[in-house]
Amino acid sequence: MLVVACPGQGAQSPGMLSPWLELPAVAESIGRASQATGLDLAAHGTTSDADTIRDTAVAQPLLVASALASLRAVLDLAPDAPLGAGVATSVDVTAGHSVGELAVAAVAGVLSDEEALQLVAVRGSAMARAAAVTPTGMSAVLGGDPEEVLAALASHGLVPANVNGGGQVVAAGTLEALAAFAAAPPARARVVPLQVAGAFHTEHMAPAVAELRAAAAGVTPGDPAVRLLTNSDGSVVPSGARALDLVVAQVANPVRWDLCCATLLELGVTGLLEVAPGGVLTGLARRTLPGVETVAVKTPADLDAARDLVRRHAGTPAGAVPSASSQEQSS
Repeated sequence: MLVVACPGQGAQSPGMLSPWLELPAVAESIGRASQATGLDLAAHGTTSDADTIRDTAVAQPLLVASALASLRAVLDLAPDAPLGAGVATSVDVTAGHSVGELAVAAVAGVLSDEEALQLVAVRGSAMARAAAVTPTGMSAVLGGDPEEVLAALASHGLVPANVNGGGQVVAAGTLEALAAFAAAPPARARVVPLQVAGAFHTEHMAPAVAELRAAAAGVTPGDPAVRLLTNSDGSVVPSGARALDLVVAQVANPVRWDLCCATLLELGVTGLLEVAPGGVLTGLARRTLPGVETVAVKTPADLDAARDLVRRHAGTPAGAVPSASSQEQSS
């Protein structure tokens, strides 16, 4: 049983699209994405520096465009072919981390590529504006007793914006509160400030929710062609309308990737394919999805391994472990 996972903000890196644009079909996909978002994504994925692509308004469309283009390359789908129809025969489950949820909405056929890209352009710009209102940020909290970490966050007025599993929580709130928390962290916990524009997935993003909801009102979603998990509670989403509602609300609510991973284990997933720019979610999978074979798609050099993973795991019975000619691959 195969899951396709789409990474969230922070996975981007300068020049990440350079090798991909040598493939004509990917270059066409990125060109279509640039038209849909109003951004020169080819330039941002090749020549823009780290500070430029850290901008939320740039990073989010770049990530969704990369995820969709690279999955099309794995499945050998044309840039104009309906993605949901192609995925239905090759994928069993889909899940995205944070903004990756908009990518998997297209993967599952809830949205078209163009709809997902238009919405992510609104999302990224709206979140950037919301972040500019108050000085806020996010810090990764690594290790420590989970209950002690959550209690410490609450005492400082911080929110566990991302609960990723494997001993990793991302705290979000005002810069003042984050500094106070870092000065006196819980026992055995390490606090790492993240280079993001604001406190995503908290009440500080409420204005962005309103903007995205208004944009989503003009979209008629389809029902998922494959199982689609939500970051809200890790459950399988029952309909396209519900999926779109959850994606909008998620902007100001915590990402529960830990619960998505718990559901994947319950479903009996045996293989995880993380599309470009892969690496983050496969890294987490080492600690949260024991026994699940992973492939992170970073460049076209990973396509053969990705296709082999799809061939051996897609459609296999829950919990079955297909024979493999090579060792597990991950980021």
